[in-house]
Amino acid sequence: MALTLELPPTADFNIDNQLITIAAFDATEEKQSLHQQAVNIIASGPSTANLSFSELQDIPTIFVNGSISLIEHHHFTHVVGYVISDARFIHHQPDILQKYYTGQPLYATLAVFEAMAVTHPHIMQTYHDAMRILYPVDRPWGVKSNKALFSKLSFKNKWLNKKKPLSSFADDANFVIVDNQPAPIGVSLNLTYGFVEAGTVAYVAAQLAFARQASAIHLYGIDLLNSSQPRFYENVDNSAPSRLDKAINDRIVPSFNLLGKVYKEHGVTVINHSPISKNLFDNLN
Repeated sequence: MALTLELPPTADFNIDNQLITIAAFDATEEKQSLHQQAVNIIASGPSTANLSFSELQDIPTIFVNGSISLIEHHHFTHVVGYVISDARFIHHQPDILQKYYTGQPLYATLAVFEAMAVTHPHIMQTYHDAMRILYPVDRPWGVKSNKALFSKLSFKNKWLNKKKPLSSFADDANFVIVDNQPAPIGVSLNLTYGFVEAGTVAYVAAQLAFARQASAIHLYGIDLLNSSQPRFYENVDNSAPSRLDKAINDRIVPSFNLLGKVYKEHGVTVINHSPISKNLFDNLN
């Protein structure tokens, strides 16, 4: 029996005594459709620094975390999304949003918006219409919610912060969930009902691109094997800790292989362009 939970269509934040409403992602919203265009997802692996951006900057692009800083030196003409799924990014790299976010379509978890309400309240006040909530299917609040900040939200749905077994959604037609060791993995077919986590924000962005009707998904900067090195926008002094190493074989690679297989069955090819991780995957072109 599928576990079905109705996700809140909006969330209200009280910022400086002003009520800010952010809508949840809805795949049926007309402006969300990419109308069968191919999309580039640019992650933050070190190999990103070696890309030829003149060939990429006119293609619909989704940035994740710090990769949005590329707009400082490259003129991307069609930014269709910016994804942040982990509130720790907001706390570790607050300057990224301050410098480079200017109202691009922002997709983030409640935990991220909760953090932004404290660290970047003016950004939420100015650009909330361009923001959409993404819900992790098994813990809708998201990663690292700070309970001390709950007062920024006007509702207290406690179940949003309770983790549920991913296997509970195995019979839900909006997801493909399969057994894997040490834990089940999955992929979303409609992000309106939540996304499945795999330990990297690029996985969230890929599910978003599919839900928005991309014809093909091109992945850049998903290096994985050099995750101990600073991200392209960091240096050895300010790099955030990476948790990828232990998750690569157990979770990330199997999840992307599942995503590539499932999306290809639905007519959407997923291509990994990272020369570092190219040989890790079986089902990414």
